[in-house]
Amino acid sequence: MKNQPIQNPVPEENESKLSFKLDIQAYTLIIALVLIALIFGFFTGGEFLSSRNISNLFSQMAVIAVLAIGMTLLIVAGHIDLSVGSLVGLTGGVAAILQVWHGWNTFAVVVAAVAVGALFGVWQGWWVAYRAVPAFIVTLGGMLIFRGILIGLSKGQTISPMDESFKSISNSYLPFSAGYILAVGSILLLLFWTLKNRSKRRDLELLIPPAYIDYGKVAVYSFFILLAAYMLSRYQGVPIPVIIVVGLAAIYVFISNKTAFGRYVYAIGGNIEAAALSGINIKRNTLMVFISMGALSGVAGVLLTSRLNAATVNAGNMYELDAIAACVIGGTSLMGGRGKVVGALIGALIMASIDNGMSMMNIETFWQYIVKGLILIVAVWIDIASKK
Repeated sequence: MKNQPIQNPVPEENESKLSFKLDIQAYTLIIALVLIALIFGFFTGGEFLSSRNISNLFSQMAVIAVLAIGMTLLIVAGHIDLSVGSLVGLTGGVAAILQVWHGWNTFAVVVAAVAVGALFGVWQGWWVAYRAVPAFIVTLGGMLIFRGILIGLSKGQTISPMDESFKSISNSYLPFSAGYILAVGSILLLLFWTLKNRSKRRDLELLIPPAYIDYGKVAVYSFFILLAAYMLSRYQGVPIPVIIVVGLAAIYVFISNKTAFGRYVYAIGGNIEAAALSGINIKRNTLMVFISMGALSGVAGVLLTSRLNAATVNAGNMYELDAIAACVIGGTSLMGGRGKVVGALIGALIMASIDNGMSMMNIETFWQYIVKGLILIVAVWIDIASKK
């Protein structure tokens, strides 16, 4: 008689505890966001929750959200970028100089800004990947270099105004009907993705989360998608920057979950030695992550310059703090190997909500810096404590 494999079924009590834990983790960020909205709504007499303010809030968070998307992959890979704020200012300044001083059209200006960001991403990635200089040092130097280049190119001047077509990038809206169509399409895509993932895990005989967790997430996300579409449509419609952020997020979610490059990034951040022994090209993938971050900084620079209708020498100042904080609040581990783009977007919305709410309450600026710094410290502490 052959020995039968020992079965170790998970007790029902432990299984229910695991499900409860997963459920709480899935909704923690959304619960925090709802609490922040209710608190600021109460202290501002409901003005914080008005359609106009919510529309402005989404437009304002777009720049940080774009940076957080790229920063997520960078931190997951075990690195960090302190230069993104200066690079946002530089790429936005390049866009303004080319259009205002040299008469370039909007399409060429946008391409140039993204290309400049990607080029500087190559430069920083080369130092980190091929010369083994720590990313902290390289990007700290980049923060100073990029700001210096911006001051030199602009001669310390504010460059404006931009063409109407360029201004419309951050200051135009989708028609009401298109906004609702986009919302419904997003919900159907989310439902299809969930069904497909559950079916795939079932075919591979992998553990499947309880149905109420997966479909509960779909229900909650769907509610907030429809609520956002309704609130934005009550003002002027869905802002174009929000569409850009959603499109970029969808691309990077696909890259991180469904491509070899995405799996390599998580493997490198989780255990670089094991990744190298398994045949992953560490240097090339590290370089690609920095190129991605540089290109997204160019996109953020275009959005910021378009929204302000000007480029200034201080543009993007301290944006690296907000981008890193958004990632950490969204569950990205500074130790590497763990993090999600969607979480970073919710983290960016939380940071923008805190900024917006405190400004509406006329709280002095220095308190805003203090609060954001404390939030960053607490978020990192929670990450370290959870590992223990």
